[in-house]
Amino acid sequence: MDVLALISKLDDLIHNAKPVPFSDQVRVDREAIFEILDQMRATFPEEVKQARWIVKERQEMLAEAKREAERIIREAREEQERLISEQEVVKQAQRQAEEIIEEARAREREIRLGAEDYADDILNTLEVNLEKFIAAVRRGRERLQGREEAEVG
Repeated sequence: MDVLALISKLDDLIHNAKPVPFSDQVRVDREAIFEILDQMRATFPEEVKQARWIVKERQEMLAEAKREAERIIREAREEQERLISEQEVVKQAQRQAEEIIEEARAREREIRLGAEDYADDILNTLEVNLEKFIAAVRRGRERLQGREEAEVG
């Protein structure tokens, strides 16, 4: 179960809790809350692992983009050298080679920026999920503290 589903489950448990008569407090099943929190703790490392995997994938995509760009540049230089060997087409060969190199650089930038945007989107989603998780835990703890104070008072 993912963290968001567990947060919803915890939220439902708290919202559906029976009210304590003559107060704004509610009675919640402590064990049920602890069970959900334990499940959250177990799920949370998996989501962090997924974020690390995404970062690794991004790095691999960037490395692949760099290898592809280097291959294209190498091919462009080889083509440039071949064309330069013929005096009549020296200027044309240089222009074509530079265009190929620029295309390779533009492609590498495009791939790199796409990979970074993808990783940023995933990390942003994870950040939002973690903020919701922390907020739910704080609400649960505040409600528990409120109940404990009511029982003591």
